Amino acid sequence: MALRLRPVDTTFYDLFTQQASHLVVGADLLGEMLGIGDNREDIARRMRDAEHAADDTTHEIVRRANTTFVTPFDREDIYSLASLLDDVMDFMEEAVDLVLLYEVDDLPGELAEQVDVLQRCARLTAESMPRLQTTKDLTEYWIEINRLENTGDKTYRQILAKLFGGGYDALEVLKLKDIVDSLEDAIDACESVANIIEQIAVKES
Repeated sequence: MALRLRPVDTTFYDLFTQQASHLVVGADLLGEMLGIGDNREDIARRMRDAEHAADDTTHEIVRRANTTFVTPFDREDIYSLASLLDDVMDFMEEAVDLVLLYEVDDLPGELAEQVDVLQRCARLTAESMPRLQTTKDLTEYWIEINRLENTGDKTYRQILAKLFGGGYDALEVLKLKDIVDSLEDAIDACESVANIIEQIAVKES
């Protein structure tokens, strides 16, 4: 009797698309956090809710990977992609939390450029994730993410130069650098997501 394998569980693609959509929410909340006069406590609360929702999606992906007989691509790649998407959200939530906890009022204008890069990365990732099922038409995605990450690096260096240029007192520099580092880490994690998607696409092609 021929061995009959269970069909591949395509739910993974829906879950990864859902997970990427959480990043769009998080990046938009970051943009709100930079707004003048916005209720930062409310923004931080909504960010925590978004981060918890993203965690739930991550846990569901891992649970399915652990219990599904046939996965759509390598199990290790599933774990890596889920973890990296979760990292992006965690770093964004960290940045929002630090702005609130440190009670920072004077945020460098260049932070808006970092957040803009994150918003573009988040939207591009969310738009591209549904194409993971066919791994087609994804090349422009990871090329653009890499370009955006390079832009983020340049902005990061400009912000550091401004922070250490003598215009801020030492305590403010420490506070702002923590926030800027969290944003930079989120951008770097977006590039790592694109790298693992490129790896998956190469394997599946």
